[in-house]
Amino acid sequence: MSRQPGPLAGWRVLVPRPTAGQSAAAVALAAAGATAELVPLIAIEPPPETGPLDDALLALGAGWYRWLVVTSGAAVPVLDDRAEAGGRTLASLVADGRVQVAAVGPGTARALSDAQVTAALTPRGASTGANLAAQWPTPASADAGEDRPPRVLFARGDLAASTVADGLRARGWQVDEVVAYRTVTAPPPPDDVRDAWRTGEIRAALLTSASTVRSLVEHLGAPPTGTLLVAIGPTTADEARRLGLTLTATADEQTMGGLVAALARAAARADEERASSHDTPVRTPFVGEDGRNGHLEVL
Repeated sequence: MSRQPGPLAGWRVLVPRPTAGQSAAAVALAAAGATAELVPLIAIEPPPETGPLDDALLALGAGWYRWLVVTSGAAVPVLDDRAEAGGRTLASLVADGRVQVAAVGPGTARALSDAQVTAALTPRGASTGANLAAQWPTPASADAGEDRPPRVLFARGDLAASTVADGLRARGWQVDEVVAYRTVTAPPPPDDVRDAWRTGEIRAALLTSASTVRSLVEHLGAPPTGTLLVAIGPTTADEARRLGLTLTATADEQTMGGLVAALARAAARADEERASSHDTPVRTPFVGEDGRNGHLEVL
């Protein structure tokens, strides 16, 4: 049986990604018939001074915290590496069940799962810090018989907003913040990628975070008209609009699969609109031989 072409057959799609690690978007794009143009636009690095992070993980393993909050999958490998530097794994630090782990969205939950950690809380709806904080339990409802203080460890990136921490404090939790990773700009993309972006050969881009949106504009500039831009979530979408980019769609599910699905739907709509514009007759006014006005329809 011959395989039907995917909804993005022949498309070349830019996928911003860190300089290390695999991209699940490449697999999803290949299934849709597209070619992923993997372009490192940001790099994830441990903090220059790892002492505070190491101390926080030590306290986590000792049961000092009741929750660990992770708002980016980029934090997970760094947390696991630093735990291993102390002779443990991230999974072992939370394995006794006394520490629960919260993820901001399904993508982060999946990164935790890859590290053998199960997220006890992933918010329904949008994968945002505000939504996570809004669905967070109060200390009393979390553990009525718990003798530990209602303390949360928030392992965040250096560019993360204070939305989660402020929201949890407003709900009565004590929050300790520690920088788990730094986001830095990667070297500029190769000239052939920049040329393909400028000429529209790259027909779409997946916007995977606010920082990659900023790096995309810095390295490649705004795309030509007709290039489809799809954001993984509302925070990324807001950053794209702030920078003056025309956004085509925002993923319903904040995963790479959801992002590619949103692009496929947007591409189908764009194809339908083009087909509709070609089928619509153009009404050209003319004057007939009898002197009466009329319109000539040209398809």
